[in-house]
Amino acid sequence: MRVLILGGGGREQALAWACQRTGHNVRLSADLGDASSGNTDLVIPGPEAALVAGAADECARRGIPCFGPTAELARLEGSKGYARQLAADLGIPGPSFARFDPAGSTSVVDEARAWWASLDAPVVVKLDGLAAGKGVVVPQSVGETDAAIVDAAISGAFVLEERMTGPEFSLLAMCDGTRAVALPLAQDHKRIGEGDQGPNTGGMGAYAPAPVPVEPAELLATFVQPVVDAFAAAGTPYVGVIYAGLMLTSDGPRLIEYNARFGDPEAQAVLPLIETDLAELALAAALGDVTNVPLVIRTGSSVTVVAAAAGYPMTPEFGARVIDQVDDDEAFNRAHNGVALRFNSGVSDDDDGDRVVGGRVVAVTGVGQDLREARRIAYARMGAIEFAGMQVRRDIAWRAPGASLASYADAGVDINEGTRAVAEMKAAVESTHDVGSGRGVLHGVGSFGGVFSAAAITEHDDPVLVASTDGVGTKVELAARLGRVRGVGADIVNHCIGDVLVQNARPLFFLDYIAASVLDADMVADIVKGMAEACRAANCAVLGGETAEMPGVYQPGAFDIAGTLVGVAERSALLPRPDVCADDVLIGVASSGPHTNGYSLLRKVFEWAPMDISLAGMDRPLGDALLEPHRNYLDPLRSALESGKVKALAQITGGGLPENLPRVLPDGVGALVDLGSWPIPPLFRAVRELTPQMSTDELYRTLNMGIGMVVVCDPNDVNDVQAAIPESTWRIGRLVSGPRSVTLR
Repeated sequence: MRVLILGGGGREQALAWACQRTGHNVRLSADLGDASSGNTDLVIPGPEAALVAGAADECARRGIPCFGPTAELARLEGSKGYARQLAADLGIPGPSFARFDPAGSTSVVDEARAWWASLDAPVVVKLDGLAAGKGVVVPQSVGETDAAIVDAAISGAFVLEERMTGPEFSLLAMCDGTRAVALPLAQDHKRIGEGDQGPNTGGMGAYAPAPVPVEPAELLATFVQPVVDAFAAAGTPYVGVIYAGLMLTSDGPRLIEYNARFGDPEAQAVLPLIETDLAELALAAALGDVTNVPLVIRTGSSVTVVAAAAGYPMTPEFGARVIDQVDDDEAFNRAHNGVALRFNSGVSDDDDGDRVVGGRVVAVTGVGQDLREARRIAYARMGAIEFAGMQVRRDIAWRAPGASLASYADAGVDINEGTRAVAEMKAAVESTHDVGSGRGVLHGVGSFGGVFSAAAITEHDDPVLVASTDGVGTKVELAARLGRVRGVGADIVNHCIGDVLVQNARPLFFLDYIAASVLDADMVADIVKGMAEACRAANCAVLGGETAEMPGVYQPGAFDIAGTLVGVAERSALLPRPDVCADDVLIGVASSGPHTNGYSLLRKVFEWAPMDISLAGMDRPLGDALLEPHRNYLDPLRSALESGKVKALAQITGGGLPENLPRVLPDGVGALVDLGSWPIPPLFRAVRELTPQMSTDELYRTLNMGIGMVVVCDPNDVNDVQAAIPESTWRIGRLVSGPRSVTLR
């Protein structure tokens, strides 16, 4: 076929490639020019502006099949207010919204403020018309919201929408007027900054298929087919792409927006996954039956990375020379065992070489058997391209690793198997305990630490020794990778202190064990310094330790840390007290981060996120937040414990609230935890958003979610206990009669 593609950006380059690879004669043009039925078999408009301007209407006048909607139907993208109202009329799930037009009211800003106040929720401010993907403001404060409303009113009509939360993804459907077929789901990266920070752009990258726990056919039936049916019933059949921007919220998928064309850069990611002849498929749709050409999707994944000009998106700088070290794409693909495609979007070929002439300069797509391979190929190919001021996000597809995780076991750790192992060994271990003498072991396997009577410690009337042995876990891999190991030395000490503190013991001495593939004296010294600093803060001695070099057992550069801490407590003051009962109150004390638990999950979730970026709400880089040492709870809880009003204390470690609270409860007593009763720190909020398939129970079994210690006390003592703790605490629930378990509500 003779195919004319309107436009010349990266999306249009991808459309041209998709048609050319199956042998069609393709040309790109800014407009229809002299196109006629005599020299053109199919027109595919690329940019939304061409559709809104009536490209499809003109094609119909000239008798040329066109894969694109009429100008009237392109209002689906051309007016946010129109699209929202249509979706609402059709019962399509979406947020509350209102459209405001300065042309129709002199007090539009006040009207918008009043609507926002009545909504009593955060909002998103959107320009009503076309804005090249940049007409959306997501304000973070009351002041920013008010300023965004004022700015939008200056620009013209605008829409306020209730802000939704959750991962975004894109559904592209090819429509023939009555039917639609879905292309692979994609996820775009709109923000200029890594970790999805900074202003919106036209798109800094995309990948497909996006791991969304809803079938494309179900999404098609909910978000696209009703629109197609409505237009068909009105006698104005919709032919072309319907792009549904969706968000996976806690209430299910919801509509963000509609577009009337292929996305950019989604097209660069999606089209390489289509085995079907794209031109034949588009022509079949234009002629009224898209099902005439079966849609075949190849196995594998694709990742598209965009390079943007300096100053983009606000004031892009043009003229820089673009240098590409790859002059043989086939040789590159053979060397990298994959497929890499380069699509120019803002490049002009001058006499002295390629120059930057657009905000988004070039996109590179990698195609592989899986997302990891596709991502590797894309970044390898982009690494051969350079120009002054080049902006490339290093984290494209960073949300994908966590999106498919439904349990901690999916990240390689089975909490249930660990619990089963403790149960299996408990009988054998307890057979060695001399409990008949009244001295010996008092609390053993299953408690936070072993407890052994030590009457020789004469400062106490009836002293007992409390011991804890633990490890840092896979957090050490992240510490080794970032070259910041001192904090994990503090981690092991403070974790063990917490384990004996919950039985009201004070630390006496600590022993450490460090093993590595090859010992690095500087690294070991740094780790031990972290341990010593934590011990000094707790008035505890580092009594000794052991280092082991085990090549072949550990991976090169890997190491492991374990430790044992011994503390002493007065037998009469041991926790938990026997009077723990229903109606007792749970007081939450803040954690300093994930502590030493859940890192197999965290490393997976943030596998492709650069550690030097700051996510929404964070005041420091991601790596700093993940490596924040386990805090020492001894000083904050000292006065409360000495008051005698604490009945029990639970450290929230591996297993989270559901697994740790029951350790201190008697039979017949359970716990109700109110999930909204404390502020969730930004890091944990990010994990929640990035793991949409993980249930609340599973998430709270894996991470502490901001609560590091739970104090149990009589309801009459709550105020006194909270006053004795010199920091913010929260009443997070209560004990109830019932099974010894935790209910999150």
